[in-house]
Amino acid sequence: MAVTLASARVRPGTAPPPPAPRAGSPVPLVAALLGFTVITIDVTAVNIALPDIRADLHGGMAGLQWIVDAYTLMFAALMLSAGALADRAGARRAYAWGVGLFTAASLACALAPGIGALIAARVAQGGAAAVVMPASLALIRQAYDDPRRRARAIALWTVGGSAAVAVGPVLGGLLTEGAGWRAVFLLNLPVGAVILALLARTARSPRRPAPLDLVGQVSAVLALGGLAFAVIEGGHLGWTSAPVLAAAAVAVGSGALFHAAEKRHRAPMVPLALLRRRPVAVALAVGFAVNAGFYGVTFLLGLYYQQLRGMSGVGAGLMFVPLAAIITGTNLLSPRLAERVGRRRVVVLGQAVLALAMFVLLPLDADTPLWLALVLLVPTGVGGAVAVPALTAQLIDSVPGERAGTASGLLNSLRQTGGALSVALFGALLAGAGETFSLPGMRVGLLVAGLTLCATTALAAWLLPRD
Repeated sequence: MAVTLASARVRPGTAPPPPAPRAGSPVPLVAALLGFTVITIDVTAVNIALPDIRADLHGGMAGLQWIVDAYTLMFAALMLSAGALADRAGARRAYAWGVGLFTAASLACALAPGIGALIAARVAQGGAAAVVMPASLALIRQAYDDPRRRARAIALWTVGGSAAVAVGPVLGGLLTEGAGWRAVFLLNLPVGAVILALLARTARSPRRPAPLDLVGQVSAVLALGGLAFAVIEGGHLGWTSAPVLAAAAVAVGSGALFHAAEKRHRAPMVPLALLRRRPVAVALAVGFAVNAGFYGVTFLLGLYYQQLRGMSGVGAGLMFVPLAAIITGTNLLSPRLAERVGRRRVVVLGQAVLALAMFVLLPLDADTPLWLALVLLVPTGVGGAVAVPALTAQLIDSVPGERAGTASGLLNSLRQTGGALSVALFGALLAGAGETFSLPGMRVGLLVAGLTLCATTALAAWLLPRD
């Protein structure tokens, strides 16, 4: 690409702009991959640290649910406008902002003196992660013009995130047992510094200016927050209690306000025209269901191994090692499988396997042999790892290039919403009498997740376009 004299001119006393990396340079991909990996690890690593956090900071099941969901809810809600921010501010600049805030919020989490302070820091951490996620994908979209190379780069990006989901519990267990739960958050500090150094070697990104959709963003946060409060507290206060009913009303009213705001805004953060595209609408539904199943199981098993089976944090974390290996290997094979049989079939197959995974875990109890518990986890690793790379690539290719940040923000927002709501539901069902682990509640949650995946599997098979 030619550089104009005006853009090449450097004023005396100012640093020259970073040189544009050569075509195919791995720097943007490595920076994007590191960011996506670290924000994903923070979702699952904390699950293993929850019992130690509870013992140290003193909190019940609802507090533990909010530690997880404060992050994922802000992740989900703010990603709606963060995707547009990546387009408007430029992917590199937005990514640097997100990484800087995420690193600072991680330090605040590590220094939190109580449950309330930790939840507040997790809110900030989740908001920063919301900026990092779509900006990282937009950075890849800009760095690779060739569709085939871009698809491979997206596959590697997805591999990093998917492996992080599975590796997170292992790392969380090792850090918690070896250095305490605060080390889970301190690990993010050096990683953030490396990412910012890589971004300094990445070319500036183009910007697409547009007004900020404040009404839409605030109403989205209120809608998701109200819904999560109703689900989490419904299991503890009662589903017909006044606070729960009020939260549900806030969720419904805010959802209606969000739709009206996006319909009328001249530059909405969620263009409703995108949702009317069949591949986009189906991808969002599938992303929601896949994360609901996977994140729900990860949250569930972290507590199952420690609270019901009496395992240590390291022991519980090590139980996820085979899952991590399966996810990583399957992610690498998924793009090749999609090229041979088509993305639509891969998305359908992955969901069907993940639905099966929910059902095969139903017999788990306190006496299930550990080797059998590991075997029953195999479909969980295979299903999501098969579906997500093909789903992400299909969505990005179905929208114009300038909408890549917005589309990826939508997909990942729905994915994180699915994870947050499954944690809220599973936690409400798991808390038995005296806050003990409830096996019947676990099985109801697995059944709900499995049936949801069956529905989206049928939806994808029926509505996704054939390759």
